[in-house]
Amino acid sequence: MKYAIVESGGKQYRAVEGSTIEVDLLPVETGKELSLDKVLLLVDGEKVSVGTPAVKGALVKASVVDHFKGPKLVIFKYQAKKRVRVKTGHRQPYTRLMINKIEVE
Repeated sequence: MKYAIVESGGKQYRAVEGSTIEVDLLPVETGKELSLDKVLLLVDGEKVSVGTPAVKGALVKASVVDHFKGPKLVIFKYQAKKRVRVKTGHRQPYTRLMINKIEVE
């Protein structure tokens, strides 16, 4: 099985050909292709390549499937005996990427 560990937005993701990953919002339109060049680890069967910090010549090609929002998080701040009650929420925007090909030069 061929897979790679890639970095996007300061986070690391396991990219397998033919599967999807959900990364932080990227400024790319839906349907467009992009390439992730920060490949930290590359595994091809028994062959393992570890980068220092990135694997030279490795490239992961992906296409944008859609943009969506994550689950709602409710933040509630409360201070007893002070009449302080603050309720806010947050939904993080994400981009879903389809991994098309993992290339090695």
